[in-house]
Amino acid sequence: MTATDIDLVDFDDAIDRYDPVLGIEVHVELGTATKMFDGAPNIFAAEPNTAITPTSLGLPGALPVVNHRAVEYAIRIGLALNCSIAESCRFSRKQYFYPDLTKNFQTSQYDEPIAYEGWVDVELDDGEIIRVEIERAHMEEDAGKNTHVGGATGRIHGATHSQVDYNRAGVPLVEIVTKPIPNTEGRAPEVAAAYVRTLRDIFRALDVSEAKMERGNVRADINVSLRENAQSPLGTRTETKNVNSFRSIERTVRYEISRQAGVLDAGQKIVQETRHFHEDTGGTSSGRPKSDAEDYRYFPEPDLVPVAPSREWVEQIRETLPELPAARRRRLRGEWGFTDLEMRDVINADALDLIEATVAAGASAQSARKWWMGELARIAKDRESDITALEITPAQVAELQGLVDGKQINDKIAKQVLTKVLDGQGDPAAIVEAEGLAVVSDDSVLTDAVDQAIADNPDVVAKIQGGKVQAIGALIGPIMKATRGQADAGRVREIIMDKLGVS
Repeated sequence: MTATDIDLVDFDDAIDRYDPVLGIEVHVELGTATKMFDGAPNIFAAEPNTAITPTSLGLPGALPVVNHRAVEYAIRIGLALNCSIAESCRFSRKQYFYPDLTKNFQTSQYDEPIAYEGWVDVELDDGEIIRVEIERAHMEEDAGKNTHVGGATGRIHGATHSQVDYNRAGVPLVEIVTKPIPNTEGRAPEVAAAYVRTLRDIFRALDVSEAKMERGNVRADINVSLRENAQSPLGTRTETKNVNSFRSIERTVRYEISRQAGVLDAGQKIVQETRHFHEDTGGTSSGRPKSDAEDYRYFPEPDLVPVAPSREWVEQIRETLPELPAARRRRLRGEWGFTDLEMRDVINADALDLIEATVAAGASAQSARKWWMGELARIAKDRESDITALEITPAQVAELQGLVDGKQINDKIAKQVLTKVLDGQGDPAAIVEAEGLAVVSDDSVLTDAVDQAIADNPDVVAKIQGGKVQAIGALIGPIMKATRGQADAGRVREIIMDKLGVS
C-alpha cells in the first residue's frame, strides 16, 4: 500500500481515536510604500518586472537597507500579540534554491526575532475563548511569483514553461509562528480558521496591511499532527503551504486529520513534508520533504547591522495602538444591545465597520443592522458582490433611515429609493424630492381616496361596522395602490375609523 492508496478515515472517528495538534505560521505583507530592503515601490498588480531595483533582483554590488517603517509595523504587530520586543535582533540568510529570489537566499530572521513569547485570545462562534501562544513574530522578505504555463493545474507538474515576476520579491513580511496548539479536538478546523481571522482583523485594525487574503496579503501555513492522546509525545507534522481563505483552512485541517489517521491505521509513518491544498477537491497533495531549521544553513546577514529599537520608541508605538478588534466588538455589542448571534452575523458578513459608520451618521444601531444585514445583504447576494463593494455609503443609509423616521417616506418607498441610490441616481433626499416620492399626508387627498374605497367596497364596510375592525386592511390596500404606495397608512386608518364610526 502506498501513500496515495490510503483510505481517509471519517473525521469524527479520527478525532475519537487520535489527538490533533495544530501549528500555524501566518505571513502578512506589510503595507509600506517601498520594499523591505530597497526603494522599489511596494504595489499590487503592476506590470510584471517593473517594481524592481538591482537589490530586488539580487544583482552583484546591490546592498540592502532596512525599511524603518517596516520595523515599526513589525513592532506594532508584536505588541498587539502581547509579545516581548527584542532590545536587539538581526537578520540572517536562509539558504536554499529560490527561482523567484535571484540572490538564492531569503533575508529573514532566525534565532533573533523582533518579537517573541506572546499570545492572542481567539473567540469561537459559540463564545468559547481559546488562547493561542505565539512563539515568535519575525521580519523577512517575500519572494517573487512563479507562473507555470501549459499544464492543466497551474502547478509546475505538467507545465511546459514557467514565468517569473520579481515585483513581489523583497516586499516586507512579518511571519507569526504559534507554539503547538493542543486540546482542540473536534474543533481543530474551526480553531485554525478563527485564529487566522483574528490575526487578519488585528492587521487591519493596526493599519499595517490591507490584509486581503484573496490577494495573498495574508497567507497561512497549516501544520497538523496526530498523537494517540493528550499525554503522548507530539506526532510528525505536515505543513500545508499558502492557504489563503478561512474555508480552505478548515478544509485543510479536516482533510489532514482524516488522511493522517488513515496512514497511521495502515501501519505507516507520517512523512514530514510540505503539502499543497486543492480547492477543487478539498484535499492536499505531497510537495517536498520538509527541512528542519538547521537544514537551511542560516547564517547572519553580513550586509545588515542589528536592529535595536529603543525602549522609548517601543513605548511610543505602544501608546499609538488602536482599540483591538476583540475589545471593540465587546464594546459595540454592549452599546448597540445586539445579541451574541446578531453580533456574530454582523462580523461574519464583514458589516461591522459599515454599521458603526451608519450609527455615527445618525441612524440607530438596530435600523443600521436592519438595512445592512437585510435588504443590502440580499442585494449584494443577488449581484454576486460583497456587501462592502455596494455603491452606497453609510451616510446615505443613515439619511434614508432618517427619511423613514421623519415619516417622509415609508418602508416600501424606502426600498425603492435604496435601489435608485445603488444605481447612482443620487442621495436619498434628493431622489425623494425629484421623483415626488414623499408620503402623502394631506388629509384632503387622503379623505378623497378613503371615500372612494368606502364607496367601492360596501361589503368590507359592513364587516368593519359589524365589529371586524381588522377588515380595515382590505380598504387600506386599494388606497395605497391609488396613491402609488405613498399614503400615510397610519393616517389613512384613522380617517377610515372616523368615517365609519368605529374605534
